[in-house]
Amino acid sequence: MSEVKLTAETRTEFGKGAARRIRRDNKVPGVLYGHGSDPLHLTLPGHELLLALRTSNVLIALDIDGKTNELAIPKSVQRDPIKGFLEHVDLQLVKRGETVSVEIPVQAEGELAPGGFLLEYVLDALPVEAEATHIPQQVTVSVAGLEAGASIHAKDIALPSGVKLDVDGDTVVLQVLSAQAEEAPAEGEGEGEGAAEA
Repeated sequence: MSEVKLTAETRTEFGKGAARRIRRDNKVPGVLYGHGSDPLHLTLPGHELLLALRTSNVLIALDIDGKTNELAIPKSVQRDPIKGFLEHVDLQLVKRGETVSVEIPVQAEGELAPGGFLLEYVLDALPVEAEATHIPQQVTVSVAGLEAGASIHAKDIALPSGVKLDVDGDTVVLQVLSAQAEEAPAEGEGEGEGAAEA
């Protein structure tokens, strides 16, 4: 897992007005916390942070005020609901060799069996424990040939070495549904309405 280096500055101004001024300068307010230390309020470069966050659970190497170097992973990202720009980010402090709890995206591959089946993501991200500098970007699950009623549980998913499930192994992650079964209740409702009108 590669690191993304970002230069950050500590900030002393807080509140909505200060946050707006920071964003006007194409920067993003953030907080770094973890390991029992006091939260550290930061200003981060907007464009570079946006690019970094395209990778899930990206490992960020922070150069803070040119004095301190820290490693962090994103824990919470707030975006403007309309324009999509970054409003705020919470970063969790991590150390090399430390195990962290994260959620990694689940990616299905392969074609379901013929017959108009639907694939439902019960979980679109899998909770795991991994070493902070070796967090997988995603897990890939084959659904080739699966039919209605089939399901894939957390324990069925092959994880990279050093990564452990952080959820019950019997948790359903993906399941295959019958498209016809989904439509059947709607038809039944229509018949009931017709009978009531007659």
